Amino acid sequence: MREAAFVKQNKEKWIAFEKAINFNADPDPDELANGYIQLTNDLAYAQTYYEKSKTLLYLNGLASQAHQKIYKNKKESKNRIVSFWKTEFPLFFKQYHKTLAVTFLIFAVATAIGSISAINDTTFVRLILGDAYVNTTLNNIADGDPTAIYKGGSEIGTFLGITINNIRVGFLAFAFGVMASLGTVYILFSNGVMLGAFITFFYTQGVFFEANKQIWLHGTIEISVIVIAGCAGLIMGNSILFPKTFSRRVSFMKGAKDGLKVVVSTIPFFIIAGFIEGFITRYSNMPNWLAFLIIGGSLYLIVYYYILYPRILNKRNANKPTQLVH
Repeated sequence: MREAAFVKQNKEKWIAFEKAINFNADPDPDELANGYIQLTNDLAYAQTYYEKSKTLLYLNGLASQAHQKIYKNKKESKNRIVSFWKTEFPLFFKQYHKTLAVTFLIFAVATAIGSISAINDTTFVRLILGDAYVNTTLNNIADGDPTAIYKGGSEIGTFLGITINNIRVGFLAFAFGVMASLGTVYILFSNGVMLGAFITFFYTQGVFFEANKQIWLHGTIEISVIVIAGCAGLIMGNSILFPKTFSRRVSFMKGAKDGLKVVVSTIPFFIIAGFIEGFITRYSNMPNWLAFLIIGGSLYLIVYYYILYPRILNKRNANKPTQLVH
């Protein structure tokens, strides 16, 4: 786009924002912040295509004024943590639903590969899960309790250990996104292959139903949020690969910040999954209806919060006009 066309397209918006900064004694801080985001997008575009131009100098100056105004007037909610999970994050995450779909597809393909490999190669499960785990589980199956391994250790110890480990894996899936998404894809792929081999192992031993009834009590949330943490890594990695109108540095900073928000959102769900594994999964004799109620409720919780609820909130806010000047 030519510079003249760029200025003509955005001039009125810039003037309105400038008036809000200089002539509105008490501007709404949230609307000011929204205008600032739009301004920084335009500034990044100008830095890329109109270096050393008067337009760039003007936008730099305006952005500096806006920054000072925002941090002077911005009012933080007393319930900042609650509002993050209740409103801010779901509204924000809607834009990354396509990235989440790609992440899920990568994980699903890896799971299928792990399952097919376990069916066609009897040594594959031992290669992926280790001899010690396989031998212990075979003994448990022979004793009539395929998931007895979940009954070992104290309830609190299991809860804390599993929760900490899962959060670590989630943050690794995010952090490895800095390797242009390749690191995150590796984490997703290796965990998917492991899951496929793990589930198929019980199928080959004829205890598929009994094992899955217990595994998915905690696994529904645990596996789902690992995929979501992978989505966070792809958000950061893709910001390096596809900076769009931003400079690569600005795009990376934005992607890292957005990805961090996503991975932080998974922490409560990892805690829930750890609690279920530590305190509930060990009861293998629970009624089938109760087990499937917990599994179904866990699946609904994830789908509702990360997919349905963001759409509901965005649809609810779609027709609300945004004004910079009151």
